[in-house]
Amino acid sequence: MEIKAYIEEHKDRFRDEWFSLLRIPSVSSQSEHKADMVKCAERWKELLIASGATRAEVMPTAGNPVVYAERIVSASAPTVLVYGHYDVMPPEPLELWKSNPFEPEIRDGRVYARGADDDKGQAMIQIKGFETALQTGILNCNVKFILEGEEEIGSISLGDFCAAHKELLAADVILVSDTSMVSEETPSLTTGLRGLSYWEVEVTGPNRDLHSGHFGGAVANPINVLCKLIADITDADGRITIPGFYDDVEELSDTEKAMLAQVPFSEAKYKQAIDVDELFGEKGYSTLERNSCRPSFDVCGIWGGYTGEGAKTVLPSKAYAKLSCRLVPNQQPDKITRLMIDYLESVAPRYVKIKVVHKHDGDAYVCPIDLPAYKAAEKGFTIAFGKQPLAVRRGGSIPIIPAFEKILGMKSVLMGFGLERNAIHSPNESFGLDMFYTGIEAVAEFYNHYRP
Repeated sequence: MEIKAYIEEHKDRFRDEWFSLLRIPSVSSQSEHKADMVKCAERWKELLIASGATRAEVMPTAGNPVVYAERIVSASAPTVLVYGHYDVMPPEPLELWKSNPFEPEIRDGRVYARGADDDKGQAMIQIKGFETALQTGILNCNVKFILEGEEEIGSISLGDFCAAHKELLAADVILVSDTSMVSEETPSLTTGLRGLSYWEVEVTGPNRDLHSGHFGGAVANPINVLCKLIADITDADGRITIPGFYDDVEELSDTEKAMLAQVPFSEAKYKQAIDVDELFGEKGYSTLERNSCRPSFDVCGIWGGYTGEGAKTVLPSKAYAKLSCRLVPNQQPDKITRLMIDYLESVAPRYVKIKVVHKHDGDAYVCPIDLPAYKAAEKGFTIAFGKQPLAVRRGGSIPIIPAFEKILGMKSVLMGFGLERNAIHSPNESFGLDMFYTGIEAVAEFYNHYRP
């Protein structure tokens, strides 16, 4: 049976199995959903066996369990390790949802539910692409699966799990569907991700909150100081001022610039979509370069003093901010953390005390486009979408991807099917049914053309 015919015959079952996962509120960040995490993992185990895995089990970690499965066709065949995650973001604010976030609803050909895209929809595409390849007789490699339950909280247990099970997870390449495409009309494969460093800063002034009338003008206000400190981290040209920050940043090659130039992009539509009159970023670079291939600095949160209703004339004792930098290949998060801490401590005035706490980080990642698995993914997309996908770097970070390379010693091919309109992490997350079935075809064609 041909790939398209198999998908058409079984598409209702594929959809229903997907929906059975979406109904489980597997929110990893909320302790009240601990039992739901186990329930979701067990459901994935059932579906993997039903889809053709000859072994599947729910394995413990220090946190939420990992689902492992495999189908070994030959000891001498190449092996693909498929990665996904079954945890989802909290659905709040619930009042902004047009339907129950954990009861999938189809509207205008789109499935609305938390996790519809990220990552239950995309992970299901992988599993059903595998099933389709198996049942149509084109699966010529071993396939292993690892589905974690902590991606949305930083994959905090997965590194140790991988290190402890390196032999079990041994493969030639990792296949990941947890990324996005340029658009439905312009399919693309993600070839690069930015890294990340994240910190929390505490600035302390007086030993208690003070009356701003009695002390204002005589005692430094920690909020004022903090605002000045973080404002000075970037200059008028959008360039980060921390000494040594750009030492390891490489300029894009002419080939990469040519690829980026092929991406359809309207700056006017970009501004309209986020309702801003002008864009701002590092001088000398395009918007697409700034948000994918250049490092950046952002204040992710800032607080202190009185923020309740009405007025309270207070000079606060403390002020706080959460800061992050997106990093590019060759920038090392631990080095950037040292530079950030040294910089802030060196410029902080003596009338305050400053403490910088490192929260988490992740390396940047680049996928070589000459990998056999990348070529197979490119072929799969070309057949399923009717045109060759672009090779595009994205601005986000998936820390576990470079960690896989460090721990397991293999590259990942990022074969994602998400779209901006899917609103992942937001109310009314959705995923198109057409994209769901086309994605399954692309994955099946990957297996049809994977020949290391």
